Amino acid sequence: MNIVSRLKSARARLLLLLAVIGPGIITTNVDNDAGGITTYSVAGAHYGNSLLWALPLAGITLFFAQEMSARLGVITGKGLADLIREKFGVRWTALIIGIMVFANWANTVSEFAGVAASMEIFGVSKYISVPLAAIGVWLLVVKASYKSVERVFLVASVFYISYVASALMAKPAWPAVLRAAVTPSFQFDTGYLLLLVTLIGTTVAPWQQFYQQSAIVDKGLKPPHLNYEMVDVLVGIVYAILVVGFIVVTCASTLFVNGVPIETAKDAALALRPLAGAHAATLFALGLLNASLLASAVLPLSTAYVVCEAFGWESGVSKRLSEAPVFFGIHAALILLGGGVVLLPLKSLVATMMASQTLNGVILPIVMVVMLRLVNDRGLLGRYANRGLYNVLAWAIVIVLIALTIILLAAALFPGMG
Repeated sequence: MNIVSRLKSARARLLLLLAVIGPGIITTNVDNDAGGITTYSVAGAHYGNSLLWALPLAGITLFFAQEMSARLGVITGKGLADLIREKFGVRWTALIIGIMVFANWANTVSEFAGVAASMEIFGVSKYISVPLAAIGVWLLVVKASYKSVERVFLVASVFYISYVASALMAKPAWPAVLRAAVTPSFQFDTGYLLLLVTLIGTTVAPWQQFYQQSAIVDKGLKPPHLNYEMVDVLVGIVYAILVVGFIVVTCASTLFVNGVPIETAKDAALALRPLAGAHAATLFALGLLNASLLASAVLPLSTAYVVCEAFGWESGVSKRLSEAPVFFGIHAALILLGGGVVLLPLKSLVATMMASQTLNGVILPIVMVVMLRLVNDRGLLGRYANRGLYNVLAWAIVIVLIALTIILLAAALFPGMG
């Protein structure tokens, strides 16, 4: 093959990759939502860079979950809820979907709370920011095609780079950061151990597997696209984990070294202003807004996919409203109910946020075990089914994930212990 042919071939592969990418990058970055950013901010502010070494472990955990989800979607051409209904029956499906809908509603509340908190930093009332955000994300899905929606989500994912800029402005000691990233360290402190478990355990949320697989189906990806979708998944994971690292570094190099305690991502943004400058604080706050908006758009969409697939109703962003009324109705209802709670005169939404994380913890082990049974089904995936060492590692990751989830559930249900 001459040079010209090789260049043409390489260009064709690159164009195909660019056409395929989307579901993996979007799914992994949406998990860096308001709750996640709060966790990473608290980790950096309270324990400095000492938890950075756990991020590669979080990335490995996320890879196994997202890779299996992508493989199921590309090879079968069906969403996860659809496969669960076919393989495990209506009762299991109804149980999983019922918990998922409630958990996703609670998560959506927390995302709109993130919108409200980030805009309050700029002096904008939640009674303005939340309705505008709700209308915006609703119109995006109802009026646009899948390709248009995906482009908006990808652009939103790019804006997580604001946390990279914020970290650079904080001027961390980079040699110390690199040492912390490759040197495991432990502190036998309840708060430290809980944050360590959280950093690893919350990298995988149940809605992620459902959304990514449904997005792959909606996009029309087929078996020849599988390797390109794996690149999409890997790029998304690396980018998402790097963003987490920069959030931790930002708070570690400013709040931790100055002994400034925080409880939320909003606290972190406000505390950064006198320590790292107005620009760093603004970028951090804009990152919170971007993350909250992206998640408030994706979570209702994921829920609509799940319910419609489970009961065999028409679904898909590219459908007309008249073609998939239940799909768009569920999407609108979740946005309305999620944003509406934030507008109520409540003192705190922390209980709702904790409830969403607890429900995620309840359903995650079930979803992961079901996924593993599906990816081991040779009648379903043929030569693409799990095998050998990969399958052993996948089961080991799931068992560890279940153990971490049990710890997180215990901490949420019995906060006074330890």
